[in-house]
Amino acid sequence: MALKEEIQQDLKEAVKARDELRSTVLRMTVAVFLNKEKEKRYKLTRQNLPSENLSGQGKKELKEEEIVKESQLTEEEIVEVVFSEIKKRKEAVEGYEKGGRQESADKEKKEMEILQKYLPEQMPEETLKKIVKEAIKETGAKTQKDMGKVMAALMSKVKGKADGSLVSKVVKDLLV
Repeated sequence: MALKEEIQQDLKEAVKARDELRSTVLRMTVAVFLNKEKEKRYKLTRQNLPSENLSGQGKKELKEEEIVKESQLTEEEIVEVVFSEIKKRKEAVEGYEKGGRQESADKEKKEMEILQKYLPEQMPEETLKKIVKEAIKETGAKTQKDMGKVMAALMSKVKGKADGSLVSKVVKDLLV
C-alpha cells in the first residue's frame, strides 16, 4: 500500500477508535498533502495556459483529468512532507522547552512519534559516515568552505533515509 493511502487508512482507524491526538496529527498531515497537490495543480494549469503572443503554439494542452493525475504527490514528496512536519514539531519542542512549557513540548513529542512511523527506515550513522567520506572524495572537498558541494552531492543519495541535520553534522565533523 502506498504511504499516502496508509496514512489515510490509519486516520480512519484513529477516528473510529476516538484517538484524538493521532487523528488530529494525521488530519493535519493529509491536509498538507492536499495543499501540496493543489499547488502542483495550480502550477500545471499556469504552465498550460496558452500565451497570447504565441497563440498557443508549442504548448501542450492538458485535460483536467491529466492535470489531477499529474498533480498527485509521489512517494518521495510524501516522505518530504512527513519529514517537514516532524521538523516543525522538533522546532516547536525546542521553543516550548526554552519557554518552560514542558506539557506542550511533551504533546509535540508524541505527535513526532506518530509521524515517525511513516518514515522509511533511517540510515545508521556509521553507514552515513561511509557515504559522506565517498562524497568528500568525489567532490575533492578539503575544508568546511566546500561543505555546500558535499551536501549537494549527498542529499540525493540520502534523502528520506537520514535527517538533514545529522548529515550536516557528520559532514562538518569529517571536513576539518
